[in-house]
Amino acid sequence: MTRSADDLVTEFCARWASPDPDQLAGYFTEDAVYHNIPMQPLRGREAIRDFIAGFVAAFDGIDFNVHRQISDGTLVMNERTDVMRRKDGQTVPLPVMGVFEVRDDRIAAWRDYFDMEAVTSAFS
Repeated sequence: MTRSADDLVTEFCARWASPDPDQLAGYFTEDAVYHNIPMQPLRGREAIRDFIAGFVAAFDGIDFNVHRQISDGTLVMNERTDVMRRKDGQTVPLPVMGVFEVRDDRIAAWRDYFDMEAVTSAFS
């Protein structure tokens, strides 16, 4: 049984609280594109998995606090604050606007829009 695109994205966002790169990568199609808009896009499930593994190595988890989420068929958009829980106990909140395109019960495209300055200043 396939889930709705809305349910898939909700479940995916919740998984970041205890991130497992292989599990998270499993939500993507083989040819998926993940684009953090301030950076270059990643293409393919393996590249996305490698990025996630490197990114979450510095964190105990990331709480995706979704404020609003709307969906229209296979398109899901959410406004959220991602609270990154660093291994030193500090947290880094990041306001994000996410756009997800779903195909065959997997994420085919994920675009996150955020201010890169908020991320760089949190780590300097």
